[in-house]
This record gives sequence, C-alpha cells and structure tokens, in this order.
Amino acid sequence: MSSVKFLEKLLDGVAVEWKPLGKVLVRTKGTAITAGQMKELHKDGAPLKIFAGGRTVAFVDFDDIPAKNVNREQSIIVKSRGVIEFEYYDKPFSHKNEMWSYHSKNDNIHIKYVYHFLKLNEPYFQGIGSKMQMPQIATPDTDKFEIPIPCPGNPQKSLEIQAEIARILDAFTELTAELTAELTAELNLRKKQYNYYRDQLLSFEGAVEWKTLGSILTMKAGQHLSASRISDVASDGFIYPCFGGNGVRGYVKEKSHSGEYLLVGRQGALCGNVQRMKGDFYATEHAVVVTVGEDVNVDFAFHMLTLMNLNQYASQSAQPGLAVGKLEGLKMPVPSLAEQVRIAGILDKFDALTNSLTEGLPREIELRQKQYAYYRDLLLSFPKPEEAAA
Repeated sequence: MSSVKFLEKLLDGVAVEWKPLGKVLVRTKGTAITAGQMKELHKDGAPLKIFAGGRTVAFVDFDDIPAKNVNREQSIIVKSRGVIEFEYYDKPFSHKNEMWSYHSKNDNIHIKYVYHFLKLNEPYFQGIGSKMQMPQIATPDTDKFEIPIPCPGNPQKSLEIQAEIARILDAFTELTAELTAELTAELNLRKKQYNYYRDQLLSFEGAVEWKTLGSILTMKAGQHLSASRISDVASDGFIYPCFGGNGVRGYVKEKSHSGEYLLVGRQGALCGNVQRMKGDFYATEHAVVVTVGEDVNVDFAFHMLTLMNLNQYASQSAQPGLAVGKLEGLKMPVPSLAEQVRIAGILDKFDALTNSLTEGLPREIELRQKQYAYYRDLLLSFPKPEEAAA
C-alpha cells in the first residue's frame, strides 16, 4: 500500500473536535533566572537543562533552582520572545519565567501529536508576534489556540491516530537529522582530504625557485564606484557582476575587466579571500585584480594564494585591509609550467567534488524538509466545522 493511500485509510471518515490548547494540556511556569545567572551556573554535563530565548540554554544541577520549578514531564516549550517557536523536550528541564510550557495529564492526548500541530502553525504565532516592537506572544495566544482531536467519541482510536501521525512525522524528522549528519560528515571528510592533498602538492622542497608575487603577478586595486550605480540584481543594462572585498556586491552597466583573473579581497573581515573570475566584470577598489605572468598558470596561482592564507597579512585595525605593496613582497614557489598545470588539475578535481557536496547538502536537506511538510500538511489539515459545512 502506498504511503498516501495508507494515510487516506488512517484518516478516512474521521470526525474531529477542535479544543483550545489550554483545555487539552497543562500550562507550566518557568523559573526566575537571568541570563547572567544562567551563564554563571552553567556546568558542562550537568543534568538539568534551562531554556531561554532562541538557542540559549544552560545546564545546571538540580539544587541550583527551586525544586518546584523543575519540570519532569514530556513537554512542549513555548519560546515566546524574539524567534517565536516550539520545542519538544522529554528530560528534566526548566525555562526562564517569561516563557511557558505545556504537558499532558490526559492519557487520551499524545503530546508529540500536539507538538507537530503547533510546529505546523508556527507562522501563525510568528505573525501575532510581529505586531510588537519586540516580537512576542502571550499565554492567551496559545491557550485559546484550537487543536484538532480526531475521533473524540472513541478515546482509544483517537489516541491510536494521534500516535500514528506523531510516529510518521517523527520518522521524517529523524531521517532529515540523520541525513544531515551523514552528509556533513562526508563533506568534512572530503575537505580534510582536499586540504591534505593540497598541502602535500604545494609543499615544495629542493630545486624549486621561490619568487616574489610582484615579479610573477600583476596586482592592482580596482576602481571606485558609487553605490548608486550598483544594482542588487541583474536586470536590463545591469549585466556585469561587480566585485568588492567579499565577493559579488551586485551588478553594473559597465565593465572594468575582461578575461581571466584572480580577485583578492582587499578590505573587510574576509580580506585575503581568493576567487577565480573569467569573463567581463567590474572590480571596485576593495578588490585586488591579479593578472598572472606567462610563466604562471592561473589555476595554480589560485590554489597557491589560497594556501598562503593572505588574511594573516591584513592590517590590525577596525577595518582590516591588505596593502598591495605588502602582497607583492610575499614569495611563492614556481615549478615548471607543466607541473603547475598537473597540480592545479588534481586540486580542481578535489575542489569540484567538495563543492558538489557543499551544494548537494542543502538541496538534500530541503528535499527531506519538503517531504516532511507534505506529509505533515496531509496528516494535520483537518477541516474546521465551518469549512466542513461549506
């Protein structure tokens, strides 16, 4: 049986009763604790987790807060300020007292089922919060929010349906987490392999001549261009990519260069980053345009400059910067042109593999998230009474 037909059978003819969340679950208060106290009390490996807004947490000992404020129930934590969202937690915990949480005292209510329904409706609560100067919601916003309870006249069947819906959605959530971990581990492994082979290939010993960058490369800062002449997106007339210190700034109507070059970020926190550029483009004064000499392969120079970590030569100021004169005085090894081409070819293959994994990771995760959202919507889109009667 297909998954869709299974779900249709699961929900076929199911009656639904909508109940306010405050009538379905028990709301629990948090503990009076400041961000400073959380930081002071935090101990790695401590058993009690305290939640604050966003991703802020602390682990403390049980005797660090009043025992009455420790929640030992499987709960849904409401992050009510800043980034408004819901989190499920099934170990002892507490949270700051501007937050609240819900747990179930009703054997006929499956807490994870309610959690998934609230996650589905996070945009609704975020919309409420966005009306405030500091995004936030209040307890009535969640207490009065209605939850669909399937088969209200048959508690056993109702719980079975809730549990099955929660199981399916948990499986998709777990699958996404596992896939993310596996792909991230694979990506990190490929990066380590790439760095290892790059270091081996570019660590020259013996009869290889080292030359100053200024003697084998032409390095010139780009030209100033006012922000009013740069478009955020490519459009009619604005067809040439415009590079600054950290990559593409936008698009412009005129080009400053045409051909194959290297670009080195000259100003900003990421100065020293190296990019390859082929074709027509504009480079601002925040980028150094590098032209290779006839005895240097442009791809070899790219890998060599990247390995040199040019950011370490930036000025130590509020706005870090690289001086062209300083770059020109640095030295790099220059093997034969044929050897440069060979080395660059190997590193480009590793680079392509790493980049394909980097690009593929978010695509795979997005696909799994879309699958989760599809089944979540299918499982939790119960019609309200007025919709069913229409």
